[in-house]
Amino acid sequence: MLKTAPSKPDRSAAALRLRAEDAEDLAVISACLQDALVSVGDLAYDRDARAFVLVANRFCWEGCERRAGRGATFERTLCGVAFDEIDGVAYRGFQRSEHDRLLSLLAIRATPGAPAAGMAIDLEFAGGATVRLSTAAIRCRARDFGEPWPTAWRPGHAVDEPR
Repeated sequence: MLKTAPSKPDRSAAALRLRAEDAEDLAVISACLQDALVSVGDLAYDRDARAFVLVANRFCWEGCERRAGRGATFERTLCGVAFDEIDGVAYRGFQRSEHDRLLSLLAIRATPGAPAAGMAIDLEFAGGATVRLSTAAIRCRARDFGEPWPTAWRPGHAVDEPR
């Protein structure tokens, strides 16, 4: 009798694949990438291509609530994020030479500027670190790649109590 190994579940249907073209879309990508870990060495700006890219170690928030509980195992996965039509990049709160430094992504926010100035997209990290992208339009893509891996650690944030 021929035996076959049990097949792995198809993760391609669960993989994140999003595109943002306005502030509302960008807020969805921001929520999915909250608490992603990003190495400074995995941030790149290609001035000629007008593109900024990063690779994030993303906490998989989707389905997190159904796995919550004592001893629960959660997942992380790699996620590539690309911003197109970027005119400039400014870094604050860290040095680009700190290649091994890990940054924890808190939010991605679009801030409209004067009509001639376009807008800024801020990638806000814990500890006050920020990457500011100057652009005329929001053109962002996020896509998971590779297989997710288990983690017992679920990011947590203190919630302000109402006064």
